[in-house]
Amino acid sequence: MSIRLSREKINYLSRCILDAIFNNDQVEFLDEPNEIRLLIVKSIEEELNLYERLDKKAIEKIESQKKSIKEGSREWEILYRKYYNDEISKLGKLYD
Repeated sequence: MSIRLSREKINYLSRCILDAIFNNDQVEFLDEPNEIRLLIVKSIEEELNLYERLDKKAIEKIESQKKSIKEGSREWEILYRKYYNDEISKLGKLYD
C-alpha cells in the first residue's frame, strides 16, 4: 500500500497548496512564498515517509507470523489492514 509520488507531483501539490493559502485573505505571509512552498514540500515528504514506515511495520508483522501467509491472499490483506490501522492508532495516542 506504499504511496509514492514523484518529485514533480510533490512540487505540483505544494504549488497548489501555496496558491490556495495565498488566495486566502485571512492569511498573512511572513516569509517568501518559495520558502513556504519548500516547507510544504518537506511536510508532504515527511508524511509520505511516515506512511511508508507504517506500511513496512505492518508487512513485518505479517512476515513474523509462524504460519507463512502469501502476499495478496485474502488473509494477508485482512492482516495488513489490521496491523496498518493498529500502527495508525498508535500514532494517534502519541499525539493525544
